[in-house]
Amino acid sequence: MAHVPVADDAPTDAASAPIAAPFPGATAVEQPSPPLRPRKSKLHARERRVGLLFVGVPIIGFLTFTLYPLLFSLYASMTKWNGLGPMRFTGFDNYVKMAGDERVHTAMFNTVFLMLGIPIGLILSLVLALALNRKMRGTTFFRTVYYVPVISSLAAIAIMWQWAFNGDFGLINQALDLVGIQGPNWLADKDTVKPAIIMMTVWKGLGYSMLLYLAAIQSVPASLYEAAALDGANAFQRFRSITLPMVRPVTFFLVVTSIIGGSQVFIEINIMTPTGGPEYSSATIVWHIWRTAFNYRDMGYASAMSIVLGLLVFVVTAIQFRRNARSTFSVE
Repeated sequence: MAHVPVADDAPTDAASAPIAAPFPGATAVEQPSPPLRPRKSKLHARERRVGLLFVGVPIIGFLTFTLYPLLFSLYASMTKWNGLGPMRFTGFDNYVKMAGDERVHTAMFNTVFLMLGIPIGLILSLVLALALNRKMRGTTFFRTVYYVPVISSLAAIAIMWQWAFNGDFGLINQALDLVGIQGPNWLADKDTVKPAIIMMTVWKGLGYSMLLYLAAIQSVPASLYEAAALDGANAFQRFRSITLPMVRPVTFFLVVTSIIGGSQVFIEINIMTPTGGPEYSSATIVWHIWRTAFNYRDMGYASAMSIVLGLLVFVVTAIQFRRNARSTFSVE
């Protein structure tokens, strides 16, 4: 095969060099040059910088106000520290101490006991939502009345209920006297202090749960109820087979958020029972952590309790998410 000479001034780049002729007398084929990348405009570069700025602000906020305090608390939980002086590393001594601390066990039991108000509040709020979903006069007024405690100050509500639970002249005991019942000193008795706080927390959050349930019920297609009625289903069967499954996402949301909020009860305890109640019967774990950190100046031990509490809340929340995913899959 004859060799085709190439001019000296021909391009030496392999990408743009002509392809050799396959046989004598044939014309060499020019190889197409690669497409040029479009130049980015100044507007594109500006949009990119603005986008990075918007993304960077929450990332910096997360690193500064979430990740760093978390890592610092994790290290502080392994030290002996009063919050002001130097830290003395002690390893896992705080966690070992926590395992045998009766006050911690009592505070954790009280916190879990107070969460009994979660199912009570969900049931009452669902009943109220069903009642207020009816077409009758005055529903808007009652919705507003039930929602007022939600937007009210928690401190003011705790003070109001503290007076209502007073054993001598409280409103609740006065109401019980009308029916011939001698009411106890609610907040000074270890057997009644936790039920009293449960009553207050249920009353406080009733309007919020009721509003969410009401929105979920009103979003259920009316055709489902009409079809069930034509098939002969009564009111209870329609509620069990249509309403409950349709409001399940709201129930899951309320359960998760209520557990997270119930594990952080503090203001109610600090105002209504500032000493933790009789025999420490109303002290919650967050209140005990606060007292350990700021009254006893043991920041390291308080940080260890906070880490354990955070892990427990995370595990319980993960279990709820897993159970909800399984139930959703089984329904589908």
